[in-house]
Amino acid sequence: MFKEFIKKIKKYERIGVISHIRPDGDCIGSQVGLSLWLKKNGFDVQAFNDDDVPVNLEWLTHYFPIQEFDLEKIKQCDLVILVDGNALHRFAHSESWTDSIEAPFWMIDHHPDPNDEFDLQISVPGASSTCELIYNLYNEHDIEQLDTDAAKALYTGIITDTGSLQFDSVTPETLEAVADILKRGEFKPNIVAEQVFSTKTEAQYKLLSEALGTIKLYENNQIALMYVTQEMLEKTDTTNSDTEGFVSYPLSIAGVKAAILMKDLAEDGVKMSLRSRSDVDVNQWARELDGGGHKKAAGAWHPGPLEKTIEDVIAIGRKQLNSD
Repeated sequence: MFKEFIKKIKKYERIGVISHIRPDGDCIGSQVGLSLWLKKNGFDVQAFNDDDVPVNLEWLTHYFPIQEFDLEKIKQCDLVILVDGNALHRFAHSESWTDSIEAPFWMIDHHPDPNDEFDLQISVPGASSTCELIYNLYNEHDIEQLDTDAAKALYTGIITDTGSLQFDSVTPETLEAVADILKRGEFKPNIVAEQVFSTKTEAQYKLLSEALGTIKLYENNQIALMYVTQEMLEKTDTTNSDTEGFVSYPLSIAGVKAAILMKDLAEDGVKMSLRSRSDVDVNQWARELDGGGHKKAAGAWHPGPLEKTIEDVIAIGRKQLNSD
């Protein structure tokens, strides 16, 4: 899988590693894990994000620092590697960010339907996570380089992108990778789980309480929808990043095949997370809204207002249900 990658990367010296906007556990985990691999192999490497690292993942930046997105620094790199995304526009809020960069763009990702705009790509849609792919990089090159810091980063990405190993994207190969990661990292699973999942604040639970009251069911209770408004955020002194994981609540309702969490950003439209626990393909659903992701998990955006967003999104979901 990484044979060509390992061979060709030897010609570069200064490498920038970038992960997608609104980063999650797999995003940060793969970015830190890859950056540590590059550092161990003698490269001058820097990591950049165009959004802040979520609070529950900041501890990973102690293993390798992630800098604020800086085009001038990125232009000094002779190679840019993009992780956990399959289109250039998903790595920065500015759609023209690549225009002034002469370095080649490489990609490592597990999302379906990658854009054909990378000079080299490692694209494995069947993988549970990008972190599982980075584990394969270590394994194919020199597994002895997988130390505790890198192991914790990769384990973080795998458990967050697989619902703690519950999703159907988990394969025997995933579990074999996890077993080796835990063995070589010499840590117990709870050490990472507590850092990632046990950092909720009282304000976040107050926001969750407000959001749970908005849950509505559609299409004979097959679609569940929950939303968060700016007023709720102001009332509870929280931000949109505090909604991480909220979509799992409507999805867990008996009989629900797909769920949507909508975040009303007022003048910036409505951002949404879509999840499926059935044959409903939320990636195709999201693509009709210029979004995308996986069959079971995707994201999209709508200009709003909220009422119009709900109407349009449920109409698309209705078509999804009827096509199954």
